[in-house]
Amino acid sequence: MTAPEAESLRVRPTARRRSLWHHQIPVVAVVAIGGALGACARYGVTLAWPTPPGGFPWATFWTNVVGCAVIGVFMVLITDVWAAHRLVRPFFGTGVLGGFTTFSTYAVDTRKLVDAGRPGLGLAYLAATLCAALAAVWLASVAARRVLIRRQR
Repeated sequence: MTAPEAESLRVRPTARRRSLWHHQIPVVAVVAIGGALGACARYGVTLAWPTPPGGFPWATFWTNVVGCAVIGVFMVLITDVWAAHRLVRPFFGTGVLGGFTTFSTYAVDTRKLVDAGRPGLGLAYLAATLCAALAAVWLASVAARRVLIRRQR
């Protein structure tokens, strides 16, 4: 191996890392912007529909269920129907919908119910949210696939 070849091998990993980082900057930016938008929307829902102490956290429940349904439709759109720009999925799927759905608040709400002496309601909320969110994403994706794929034919 000649000296210039050896030198090019030493430079490449740094150049490759720099290239990968520059490629990821737009992805990180759109996830951050989308996450801020989704979190603001979720916060608006909780302000509009506050949970009384010891009460069932309906705002968080419906935020997660609706968000999961939208994720189901969105994933069908970008995987089966539409060739989306490379930043659409990180912006909307990871950012907006990731910021909108709130499984951390779901855990906190469950803990608050248990701490308020309502363990049965906390367990019901825990199970209902999980089941409803999974059902929502599945039903929405099946329905979207049926409707949107038929329209393409």
